[in-house]
Amino acid sequence: MKRIKIMKRISKTTAIFGIFGIIICFSGCNLDPVSYTEINPSIFPKTEADLQAMVLSCYNPLRGSWGNPGGINSTSERGQMFVNDACTEIIMGKFGPQKLCTEMSYTENSEEITRFYYIREEPYGFYGKISRCTLVKDAIENSTLSEDKKTKYIAEVSCARAFLSYILFDMFGPLVVAPLEVLKNPLDETPLPRLSNEEMVKFIEDDLLFAADHLPKPREAEYGRFSSGLAKMLLIRLYLHETVNDKSYYDKVETLAREMMVPSFGYSLVTDYPSLFEFKGQTAANPEYIFVVPCNYEGTSQNQWHMMVMPPDIDGPVKGWQTHQSSWWFYDSFEPNDTRKTYLIPSYMTVPDSKTGIAKLVNRADPGQTLDLGPIPQKYEMDPGVVSNNNYSDLDIVIYRYADVILSLAEAVVMKPGGSVTQEAVDLMNTIRKRAKLDDKKLVDFPTKEVFIDQLLTERSHEFWCESGQYRADLIRFDKLYDRVMLLNNNIAPYASKDKYLFPLPLSVIVDGKGKVIQNKGYNN
Repeated sequence: MKRIKIMKRISKTTAIFGIFGIIICFSGCNLDPVSYTEINPSIFPKTEADLQAMVLSCYNPLRGSWGNPGGINSTSERGQMFVNDACTEIIMGKFGPQKLCTEMSYTENSEEITRFYYIREEPYGFYGKISRCTLVKDAIENSTLSEDKKTKYIAEVSCARAFLSYILFDMFGPLVVAPLEVLKNPLDETPLPRLSNEEMVKFIEDDLLFAADHLPKPREAEYGRFSSGLAKMLLIRLYLHETVNDKSYYDKVETLAREMMVPSFGYSLVTDYPSLFEFKGQTAANPEYIFVVPCNYEGTSQNQWHMMVMPPDIDGPVKGWQTHQSSWWFYDSFEPNDTRKTYLIPSYMTVPDSKTGIAKLVNRADPGQTLDLGPIPQKYEMDPGVVSNNNYSDLDIVIYRYADVILSLAEAVVMKPGGSVTQEAVDLMNTIRKRAKLDDKKLVDFPTKEVFIDQLLTERSHEFWCESGQYRADLIRFDKLYDRVMLLNNNIAPYASKDKYLFPLPLSVIVDGKGKVIQNKGYNN
């Protein structure tokens, strides 16, 4: 019931914002159209309900939606999980952004990739949505609400801004972030440089620390809305990201993870892994969910994953587009009885031939064009309602779960300054393995940190495939992404390079930056 309520409220928000005019800011700092009239105090907001609508609008870029304006957590080629996991063994493709990522052949001209940052036409990309959050925060601060209510709403907007900023920072590196004074003078052309890495981290960290202090506790937050648990989870991901530059960030990861593992905080693992992606497990009472995107057939967030992965010739309730496959290398990395591969489908029967009535078994031995790269990464249970509901599923999109906290703590214990492979770290890993019906690992199995980390990365890929899209970042953190790309491409990937761990900025951003915005290493300006 909570899920439906939220979708109705967000739909109402979309309608509210549709009635206002748009002023375009071409400042080189914020190329995305921003509706300044909708935050003009003389026009809008006038009531607390108006402010609530503005807060909900900050969720929009983080929803699951293919259309315009889209959502960065779409379960399509327009979603960040799709392109990030396509850089790894989890997803492989023969065309589109999935092929570019599989081969690491994307360039500054690859709009399928650069569009996440910015494109000149609708939906304009996502980095300008950060400015939208900044303006909403300012509107709340200057409202007549009580300080308690201001704090409540600002915490939610801060989390939205940080969440989106982290996703883009992880993909593209430091962003161009327009300060409030620039946004309030949209007709004053002010090209701005990208933030430094340190400034970018602080920008995200400050928002998340505030959100962690003032958002509701996990069990008190409305299903599908931000909580202090999400803010802390995003801080963990931010700090893991920065351990490449400074190992002391592992100390911060450890502190946060231990805070989130206190029983009173409210998180725990469910006993049945597949249920996390099935209707029976997707409830507001699920103690493992840190953040999910609520979906329904008619809502502003839609889950179209079934259509993205299912073959068009399968004899089943959903005949999809099959835009991609997984890899057989990934499938082979699972132990035989691992329940986490329940929805990694290695074979299927085709629709019976219309003339002979004979169905064909498609499998690894006879893969045709649908299983030649790997199995079907179905992930979610089959939703028979997809066909009759515009190809959308009513299953929610799972982004972050408590299992990530446990594996992050295991990594921090081992990799922090002065850390080592300890029994605690192995026990934490085994907590995840036990749920998957696997035998425990032993301390003697890990003679070095490197051996432990290799197993940890395997557990991460098996646990979180097609969820947060963060496995690419995990491989980059240990400088393993390039080698994995080469392995998956049989050492034939001529455009792959370690210089391409970051995606390229679109050329339009470089041009409009008028010399102040510098392209990422490995690409042309």
